[in-house]
Amino acid sequence: MSDHSIFAPLLPSNHLPHKSNGDDQEHAPERHVILTVEDDGVQHLLSNGDHLGTHISEVDDNPYAFLGANRFDMPGSTTVDPFRNNTPRVEGVYEWLKIVVCLPITLVRLVLFGLALMIGYVATRTALLGWKDRSSPMPKWRSRLMWVTRMSARTILFSFGYQWIRRKGKPAPREIAPVVVSNHVSYIDPIFYFYELFPTIVASESHDSMPFVGTIIRAMQVIYVNRFSPTSRKHAINEIKRKASCDQFPRVLLFPEGTTTNGRSIISFQLGAFIPGYPIQPVIVRYPHVHFDQSWGNVSLAMLMFRMFTQFHNFMEVEYLPVITPHENRKESAVRLAQRTGHAVASALNVVQTSHSYGDVLLLSKALEANQENPSLYLVEMAGVEAEFHLSSLEAVDFLDVFLSMNPDSRGQVEIHHFLKVLRLKPSTLSEKIFGFIDVQKSGKITFKQFLVGSAHILKQPLFHQACESAFTACDGDGKNYIMEKEFGDSLMLSIPGLSNNEIRGLFTLFDIDRDGKMSKDDFIGCLRRYPLLIALFSPCVLQQICP
Repeated sequence: MSDHSIFAPLLPSNHLPHKSNGDDQEHAPERHVILTVEDDGVQHLLSNGDHLGTHISEVDDNPYAFLGANRFDMPGSTTVDPFRNNTPRVEGVYEWLKIVVCLPITLVRLVLFGLALMIGYVATRTALLGWKDRSSPMPKWRSRLMWVTRMSARTILFSFGYQWIRRKGKPAPREIAPVVVSNHVSYIDPIFYFYELFPTIVASESHDSMPFVGTIIRAMQVIYVNRFSPTSRKHAINEIKRKASCDQFPRVLLFPEGTTTNGRSIISFQLGAFIPGYPIQPVIVRYPHVHFDQSWGNVSLAMLMFRMFTQFHNFMEVEYLPVITPHENRKESAVRLAQRTGHAVASALNVVQTSHSYGDVLLLSKALEANQENPSLYLVEMAGVEAEFHLSSLEAVDFLDVFLSMNPDSRGQVEIHHFLKVLRLKPSTLSEKIFGFIDVQKSGKITFKQFLVGSAHILKQPLFHQACESAFTACDGDGKNYIMEKEFGDSLMLSIPGLSNNEIRGLFTLFDIDRDGKMSKDDFIGCLRRYPLLIALFSPCVLQQICP
């Protein structure tokens, strides 16, 4: 195994090139490329002793070559926004006229909705009364009492304008398909499935505290999960296995997308439904419409409910697809089973499956909070980014926070002077190289996806953390375990000569996270993790550690 250490030689001594005559030509070692770094920072190529002094402009322009980081390729992007609601506002004379006509009907529907919710809540509280062993299957008499709540759920759907619901296909018997997965478009989906299947669902822990909803999903013997906690996700998978394997429990329902979409595409599937390896029945929901998009996208819940109440009728179609069984002749991975299921769902809906994930929803929310003109520009298809760079969604949100502070324009692009201002860098050769590293299209502007992928590419280099340690050690010359502003400035001068005291102080303030006037190792490494592109400032320090 190769030694991923910045202090290890690039080539072992027994592989050093040597000259060979014609007799031993076929036994000569393969030719190597040796990169040498001179004291003046000029890089040269040595190939079997030839071409000494040849300048490699490609490497010289790469400020991260000392980490072994090559220039990166941008992952492919799609212009599809799977979360956008096409009718977020009431528009057109017809819609306004319909709202006016339906207002009396809306009042009746509201009363019906309130009565159904109250009856269902009371029935559910009665069914849960005195039930201590929630980890075991619900006793049958309590399940029968939940039929009252299920009929209340159907009444709620009626009050929302779903007087009839078109179905195609039938649910497979529970013993054949103990797990059901569905695309997720609206809050109407789980209400329908509660009425139709009364399944056990997997839901966020935050739902437990919601009025009415928390009580009802507890009766469904919900499996709670915190999507940001590996321990919680592992526990949820074990619970899915346990409940799917026991016929006394209801079937398990999951929305593998992990969030709602607009129904015009599906996004990447999380693997929780597929890791247990049970047969799965995919179900798809559609909401055909002309004037009112019922998807829960960039529209508030209150507005969505109001629009539903003020429609003559809302259309909903549910289609049960054939059961997908894991291959018996070979152990099928959860990834492959998820891919087959995703393909079946996308084909039935006649849509594409993108690499977006819940992480994109977080990015979208962050962009909306920042009042960006077009928040969709900040979608990056996080499932692909996570897979390639092992970058979490929360880390991506932190990078977006940095990018938004760079004052992106209406097209979501940042120019070099805004980029340098946030990173506290003055215009210099190195600064231009840093910007040019992520400006892969050489347009003079960068997008958030370029900034995110470029930062993640550096952050996830095997030598990144060790380079941070070496840089801190080099800056902390006397080993006191913290860096003062003068020492910090002396180190920066090696990479950007001519820095003023104010420029040094600006960078020092950026690194001094706790603002105590001295930079600890936690401050130093924490800042470089937030701004990994700044590691290029310390390449001379790192190289001096290697070659003192």
